[in-house]
Amino acid sequence: MRHRRKGRVLGRSPSHRRALFRNLATALFLTEIEVEGAENAPKVKGRVVTTLPKAKEIRPIVERCITIAKRTLGDTAKAAEFGTKAARNTEAWKAWRKSDQWQKWAAAMAPVVAARRKALRMLGSKPAVKILFSEIAPRFKDRAGGYTRIMRLARPRVGDAGIRAILEFVGVRDRKVVKSERPEIQ
Repeated sequence: MRHRRKGRVLGRSPSHRRALFRNLATALFLTEIEVEGAENAPKVKGRVVTTLPKAKEIRPIVERCITIAKRTLGDTAKAAEFGTKAARNTEAWKAWRKSDQWQKWAAAMAPVVAARRKALRMLGSKPAVKILFSEIAPRFKDRAGGYTRIMRLARPRVGDAGIRAILEFVGVRDRKVVKSERPEIQ
């Protein structure tokens, strides 16, 4: 019986499956990086092509990471009030570090650091976490959920005829709804 054993097995051991999900979620976040002249640069930012069952399994992981990052936006803004613009290890920075402002900044940044660590545990990639918190979370700050979409591709995979799908972030390539007007009948 499969009591409380959710999710697809995908023909892999649990550790292999966890690594697969982590790598695909990380790959989706890393497609947002601007890479000039790289031979393996993504063709389209914010999009990964994979099989349909894999995309359906990865979607909740990606959305959970974005939600974790979104919750820290208020704390980051609050911490910016107490922060300093001085370069690290300068006299001004050292004075700030010993002041009461640093204590307030550290208290405001504590939830942000905890969220970053949680996302790092889920993704396993520091560059992906950096992109998640700096670029992707602010993009979805006004959205209540549903940050990704799965689009099924028409052509199956050549080798094994697996159903392919695109997992991508919403909001970038959305279709514009144009309301058409009926011609008047005379």
